[in-house]
Amino acid sequence: MSKQKSAESTLAFWQQTAEQTLSNAATQLFIDGDYVDSVDGGRFDSANPANRETIAAMSAANEKDVDRAVAAAKAAFRSGAWSNMAPRDRMQILYRFASLIEENTHQLAVLDTLDMGKPISDMLNVDIPACVETIQFMAEYIDKMEGSVTNTSADVMHYVLREPIGVVGAISPWNYPLLMAVWKIAPALAAGNTVVLKPAEQAPLSCLKLGELFIEAGGPAGVLNIINGIGEVAGRALALHNDVDKVTFTGSTEVGKLMLQYAGQSNMKRVSLECGGKSPQVFMADVGDLDGAVAGAYNGIYANMGEVCNAGSRILVDRPIYDAFVEQFIAAGQHAYVPGNPLDPATTLGPLVTDEAQNRVLSFIESGKKEGAKLKFGGDAPDINGSYINPTLFTDVSNTMRIAREEIFGPVASIMPFDGIDEAIAIANDTIYGLAAGVWTQDIGQAHRLIKEIEAGIIWVNSFDEGDMTQPFGGYKQSGNARDKCIESILSYTQSKSAWIRL
Repeated sequence: MSKQKSAESTLAFWQQTAEQTLSNAATQLFIDGDYVDSVDGGRFDSANPANRETIAAMSAANEKDVDRAVAAAKAAFRSGAWSNMAPRDRMQILYRFASLIEENTHQLAVLDTLDMGKPISDMLNVDIPACVETIQFMAEYIDKMEGSVTNTSADVMHYVLREPIGVVGAISPWNYPLLMAVWKIAPALAAGNTVVLKPAEQAPLSCLKLGELFIEAGGPAGVLNIINGIGEVAGRALALHNDVDKVTFTGSTEVGKLMLQYAGQSNMKRVSLECGGKSPQVFMADVGDLDGAVAGAYNGIYANMGEVCNAGSRILVDRPIYDAFVEQFIAAGQHAYVPGNPLDPATTLGPLVTDEAQNRVLSFIESGKKEGAKLKFGGDAPDINGSYINPTLFTDVSNTMRIAREEIFGPVASIMPFDGIDEAIAIANDTIYGLAAGVWTQDIGQAHRLIKEIEAGIIWVNSFDEGDMTQPFGGYKQSGNARDKCIESILSYTQSKSAWIRL
């Protein structure tokens, strides 16, 4: 192992990297290719949930700043500097953009770790590589997009073009600050649009760096703009703006519904939503590898502190294996994720994003106790500074309980028994959400029936939360209407134009 790689495995290395990165971190808005202060000088604090210390005072965009950013994006789009750029030239800029993200891995990783508490090992092994892969995938498709020529009468030519929509307003969440922003801006840019990105106010630092790197990669000014700000002010103004042609939003179902209202109150802009989830994992009696299945269950809810929209929080277990499953879950899952300093590469469980989030999760835990679920472990905060919650397990949960019906967004697992496949399907579908589901069985017939009848946009069989860039990510019902990643995603940032020509 090289000295550099050895150093990267130490807490001291990442503490030093964090200190150096923060000393140079941008805190302004990024509009028309430059960092600028907010018009009225508004600021808000970004805090480190691992120690509750303020790490940066960010410029806070208001309606005037949103106007500035949208005007820059509109002017850049109308100029054609990006939308009319030769496809392979646009590809090369996005490839360079991806390379610069990879080159700045350390700085981007510590910004997300400091801002929202994600373990540094997750940033290095999951988030940053996925950001690079996403941009590369979308870039590769730029010169593969095709229109069509239809079969008409001999004296007519009819063809259909695919064109960018225009100005895209992107509102990204805090649980994967950099990655979810890239899931939005990469396909939008690849399709030829210009973008105004509003990162979550809880974790804006890494997203600001994206604007700078895009310009360094050769992107024209005004094509990618980033505005920090409070959702109720900057996010609302962006969604209501009459010069924004599409809004793409990831976040709560409650706010997603507001996005639809804002579109109707303004210019009927397109709205793509990826919202909440309460994903079931269904473990049939013939699961086979019980150890692997149990690992899929606890990893599916405890990874990323449970702050995952598709977290497998409802664990449905067939009655014949219920007792053995619970016993194995307690034995293997109770200490699989250990809280600690998220800058320490050995840490597997960071803090929740804020004290408010911690208190919310603790209130859910109390409601589970009151409603009669059996608390097997966790249910409290560890004795360390920060907004932490210990991994928690409830068993004998009924699907009528609050912990089974509402999105907790924390490391709280609920195990429910069922009797046979019909009841499993009924419980799995008894929810307003429909983002994802896991199915564990050795019977291919049962697997296909569960795939067909469970109302969710993503179904994993004998695994959970796997996939690559070919996999559409999005849900049914009140989990939203969009598909991220995949070719479908980039096409959603285009519109068709029909040309009917009389010869």
